[in-house]
Amino acid sequence: MGTALVTGATSGIGLELAWQLAAANHHLVLVARTAERLESTARRIRAAAGVDVEVLPADLATADGREVVAARIRRDERAIGLLVNNAGFGLGQRFVGGDTAREEQALAVMVHSVLVLSKVAAESMVARRHGAILNVASVAAGTAMGTYAAHKAWVVRFTEGLAAELSGTRVTATALCPGLVRTEFHASAGVDPSVWPSIGWIDVERVATAGLRAVRRGQVVCVPTLRYGAIAAVLKVAPRALVRRVAGPGASARALL
Repeated sequence: MGTALVTGATSGIGLELAWQLAAANHHLVLVARTAERLESTARRIRAAAGVDVEVLPADLATADGREVVAARIRRDERAIGLLVNNAGFGLGQRFVGGDTAREEQALAVMVHSVLVLSKVAAESMVARRHGAILNVASVAAGTAMGTYAAHKAWVVRFTEGLAAELSGTRVTATALCPGLVRTEFHASAGVDPSVWPSIGWIDVERVATAGLRAVRRGQVVCVPTLRYGAIAAVLKVAPRALVRRVAGPGASARALL
């Protein structure tokens, strides 16, 4: 892949993907909002893996932030061979009565930026006849758990359509759909992770490994672990009324685990 650009690269799945890509000798462009955390992450990766690491502070909730990243993707010098759209966050609120600005920010980061950066990357990669796009979605895409689930459902459908359009171009698109991953994601959203049984959790290393393996294979949708693969399959065929009851905004989805 040469150089990989990872958004949301200072924590969680994005950070683990960055480490695994560096271990495989890929140069990196790391994107996040906080310059200090980016620099700290870059220093550790450079020291451990000996690869070049660029840092790109950008707020993907803003048009200016998205353009900063898009401009880097358009550059021919050290071209981006793998785009990882990972940036995202849990809203930690109900839609009704929740903060509208936070909803709009989530939509911008998890939908609008994925669309914009994927378009720029796909066009650049098709011109070079080489590249891959990895969009981090979620098993929640099959649930009715509010706007986060809706955003991730869009990411999955968008990636499938993009993959079909890219067929024959030597450029691929993959949607990574993990379940509950051991990161700070839930705590950052103000959600107590103990509401889910321990058996439902996956190590972040396993998720990142599965995602990168799927990219290498040209796989369009990747659901790490057999357990979550089965859950995703059930969600596809279950009556939506049942899904809304057991995996809706008022449920913890414990019944699915």
